[in-house]
Amino acid sequence: MENLEQTNDANEKITLIVSEEMRSYIYEIAKWAGFLAIVGFVFTGIMIIGAFTIGAAMNTSPEIMLMAGQMGKFGSIAFTAICLLYAFAVFYPSLLLFKYSTKAKHGVLYGDQINLDDAMSKLKSLFKYWGILTIIFISLYMLLIVSSIMNHQV
Repeated sequence: MENLEQTNDANEKITLIVSEEMRSYIYEIAKWAGFLAIVGFVFTGIMIIGAFTIGAAMNTSPEIMLMAGQMGKFGSIAFTAICLLYAFAVFYPSLLLFKYSTKAKHGVLYGDQINLDDAMSKLKSLFKYWGILTIIFISLYMLLIVSSIMNHQV
């Protein structure tokens, strides 16, 4: 009899109730996420324009290449590529934030479970992106530390 009760409990679907307070928090988060996404898009645009403008200027003026410091040694094409890489690194999380914002607002305002689920999926992807990026940077820092220790020992 006890075993039968346990299987009945396991078969019941667990439902999560989103309270009005949680809905207001999600809506407030979505508004700030939208703001941050727009700022991210603007910075991405500025970085893309700067990448091509400074890259082209580096070809015409060697003084600008000297002003770029270490990056100037790589040349204008490498400088443009690195700037575009940084622009993508800002664009992707901004896009995820924008998608989260629009879907979360729609889900909360209209009680649309599918949009709210999609919004949470975008938020999960955003945190996954930042987690992977953090792991990459920690690994690069560790590699840099080990490399500098090895260079000082030689």
